[in-house]
Amino acid sequence: MPDTERYRMALSVSIIADSKFPVDRKRLRAVLASAGGTLGIPGEANVSVAVVGTRKMAQLHERYLKKEGPTDVLAFPQQDSLGGQFGFVSPHDFPLELGDIVVCYPLALLQAAEQGVFVDDRIEALALHGLGNLLGEDE
Repeated sequence: MPDTERYRMALSVSIIADSKFPVDRKRLRAVLASAGGTLGIPGEANVSVAVVGTRKMAQLHERYLKKEGPTDVLAFPQQDSLGGQFGFVSPHDFPLELGDIVVCYPLALLQAAEQGVFVDDRIEALALHGLGNLLGEDE
């Protein structure tokens, strides 16, 4: 079920997660919004985060990257960056649409157990990695 409440900072974060994938939405919004400020996102910007299962992630991974099986995180940028600098063009007085981050909950849960951390910590790390990818950072 979509969560349309926005975290009011330079970076607005929308989160979509099925109830079977419990995520601390408030905390995830705060972490991404804070990172957006640190990364110097110019002006107001929007990003969405979807938390999905392995079947959906495997479908996305195969469709867009032509790789079999699920992966832990995917990022789908709406904008291009130029040489590490923001090359974004957006209409005046409209927030910049950075793109979409997709996190695989079951893989995050498995990785959290392997690393001895809470699943919300792992989801945040994956979402931050995805945000970096949206901003042009390589893996």
